[in-house]
Order: sequence, then C-alpha cells, then structure tokens
Amino acid sequence: METLRILHTNDLHSHFEHFPKIGRYLKKAQADTSVDEVYTFDAGDFMDRSHPLTDATEGQANIKLMNGFHYDAITIGNNEGISNPHWVLERLFDHADFPVILANLREEDESMPKWAVGHKIIKTKKNTRIALIGLTAAYPMTYGPNHWHVKMLGHAMDQQLAQIKDQYDVLILITHVGLKMDRWLAKNYPQIDLIVGGHSHDLLAHGEKVEHTWITQTGKWGNYVGDIQVELENHHVTKIVPDTIPTASMPEMPEDEAVIQGYYDKGQKLLSEHKVAKLPEKFNDDKIAAVQVSLDAIANFAKTDLAILSSGLFLTPFKSGVLTQYDLQKALPHPMHVVRSTLKGSDLWRLVMEIEKNRHYLDHFHLQGMSFRGKIFGQMYYKGIKVDTRKRIVYANGHEIDPEEEYQIACLDHYVLVPFFPTLAIVGENEFLFPQFLREVVGNYLAKIYPLSSRSEVNDRKK
Repeated sequence: METLRILHTNDLHSHFEHFPKIGRYLKKAQADTSVDEVYTFDAGDFMDRSHPLTDATEGQANIKLMNGFHYDAITIGNNEGISNPHWVLERLFDHADFPVILANLREEDESMPKWAVGHKIIKTKKNTRIALIGLTAAYPMTYGPNHWHVKMLGHAMDQQLAQIKDQYDVLILITHVGLKMDRWLAKNYPQIDLIVGGHSHDLLAHGEKVEHTWITQTGKWGNYVGDIQVELENHHVTKIVPDTIPTASMPEMPEDEAVIQGYYDKGQKLLSEHKVAKLPEKFNDDKIAAVQVSLDAIANFAKTDLAILSSGLFLTPFKSGVLTQYDLQKALPHPMHVVRSTLKGSDLWRLVMEIEKNRHYLDHFHLQGMSFRGKIFGQMYYKGIKVDTRKRIVYANGHEIDPEEEYQIACLDHYVLVPFFPTLAIVGENEFLFPQFLREVVGNYLAKIYPLSSRSEVNDRKK
C-alpha cells in the first residue's frame, strides 16, 4: 500500500491575515513521516489587487510569500489572468519556486506562455505516476482584450489527455473553474481521480464525490486549508478522504499581528510615494464629487458622452490636496475595467428603466464578488442622461432618445456581470477596455485636470 497526503488552498485573494497560520500548518504537515509523500497545491486567485501590498508590487509580494508555502504546483485564477495587464502576468512568476500548470491559456500566436506548462507528471518514491492538469475559467470576452487566447475546457482536456496517454497511473486536476464545471469535468472524464478546485468559493468540508471522481474546495480567503488522505494499491487509487481544517482553529503566535500589519503598512507606504493629482477643496470628504468626476473620467476614457457609475464603488471619498495612489486604491480597490457599450435607443431606454426599477433596492443591497470589493451596491448616477420617471421618458444629451439611433455609454465590466441590468449583457455590444483598472482611469484623468503644481510633486508621480 502507498499513502499520500495532499494539502491545498484556493481563492486566497491576498488575505494575508491568514498567511502566518497557513504557513505554519503547511510546514508541519509537509514534514509528516506517517505517509509516503506529501504534495501541496493551490487552485488560483491567490492574489487580489484590493490589498495595497499586492497592488504596489503587482503580485510579487504574493509570490514571495507563496514560495514559503512550498507548493508543488499551482494554477491561476481570473484575478491573475484577467485582473492583471498582460505584461504583469508575463512577469508574475519570474521568481516563483513552483510550477504553474495551465492547459487552456495561450498567447495570441497560440504559443504556450513561457511561465506555464499544460500538464506535469510527477513520480512518487514508490514509482506511482501522477499526472497534473491545470485549468482556469474560460472567459473569452475578457481574456481576448487582454491579449490572451483562452480555450474551452473540453478542448483543453482532450488535447492534454491525448498527450499523456499511457503515461500516468493517477490523474489530478487543479482547477479554477468553479464547482459546477468541476462536476461537468467529473461526469465527462471518468479517468479523473481527484479535482482540487476553486473559483466558486464553495466550502466542501469533506469533499464531494461525482461518479468516480472526488472534488475538493476550501471556500475562500484562506479561511480553511484542504487536507486529503489518499491510499493506493499497485499504483492505483483505492481510497480518497478529503478534509478541511479551519484556519481559525490553528494556533496564533504573538508576532502574527505585527507581521500582518506589516504587509499592509508596506503596501501603503509604497503606494503613498506615488502622487497623482492635487485636488481642490470641493473634493474633501464629498463622495458625490468623487462619483461625478469619475463619470467624466470613464466617459473621457471610453470616448462617450454617456456614462453610469454606482456610489457603492467608492469605499472612501477623495480628499482635497495631494491625492496618492494609495488614496485611489483605498477608495476604489476593485479590479474592474471600463466597458464601452453600444446600444440602440430602445435598449438604452430599457437599461435606464432597469436602473430606475432597481434603484431603491440597490441603494442598500449587500454585494460580494463579480470584481466588487465593497459592501453595498449603492445609488446609480448618470452622465449625459436624464429621466422623467413619471412619463417614462429618457433624455440623452438633452434630447429624448431615438429608439432606432445607436448610443454609446461608458460603464464597467461589473455591470455586465451583475444580474440587475440584463440589457447590457444580452443586447449590448460591449467592448472591454484593457488594461487600466477603474482607479487608474480615474487617476489619469485627475492628473490631467488637477495637475501637481511643483516639480518635486510631478517627479514623485513619475517614480
């Protein structure tokens, strides 16, 4: 008999507050001599640019910390693949001590990214051959504008399985595709023994068995660590026992709090060194002023007259005086991009009616995910649009909209993803404008209209 212990994480999202505990747990488990082998995997979304240290270092701080976790293999999530500009992802793993396994992402010329392999075969001390295949969520609509070619899961699986035919005894997938798609993979590829999953933030406390395949996932944010026992006979799996360990149950050390605060303070310091603009008094603690200038910013960026934004995006107002990258990151931490949507007048009317119908509901609606890093959706604001709700008339640039005319409106990829405004997703011709985040678009606009006054301030911004 052969015994393996498989440790795994997913969707850490730069929740560094759990990293000291997780690091100690992994180190102790990796030294377990009661089993033949210990392997450690991560299933993506390990970084999140809502944390100042991740944002300031473009994820390099995450890689350094993850090197200390001694992963045997990882795959990427959408926060690595979509929330980063192309060139950031190209450099992200330059100093990684672990392989990145990713079968369904290619450069625009169809070549494999230099930092990834489609599969990896590892051999245990007892000569069991374990094949690892990595998959990430296939979002052509957003990967394409970021100069990547993402492949559908079935195509990637068929390709990889053909390449490794007769070369493995055990097949493990490391996926960032969500529980629904993991179940689909399990049903359609019965040769899979184990899926180490992520993306959908499901906590499968003791795993889920679909057909012959075990699926595991540890929820989100490092709240749990996965710990799986595997038994084999004659190089084939006979038993898999998934488990999850709450991070809250792991012992704390006196120095943990200072270490965690140090991560934040370092990020804050790095971002604060970069000055962006010098704002007048009207912006001081006025969230609406921040919303209004941001509407102007995204409209300018998308080259439209019309724009929409929600107040819940702004976690803090801007301040008067010198605005830094840290101030922008604190106010707008979301990894969102501007979208230019083209709509017929009749569809624009419908979109505005959807907004007005949901206005009071959304004002206090608690929201998580879909790139949103705040708490409440908030009020919707318009640029170039006015509504007579009593007569149900919508005006664009002072004129009642023409049902047959085409209009372009600046919005966010977030509004395409949320279920509140289906018109955008269903009939909008949506162009995703990469690579700048919302906060970068706003910051660049503020820098133009409220420039830094002194040479030293300008030089600071250029650092």
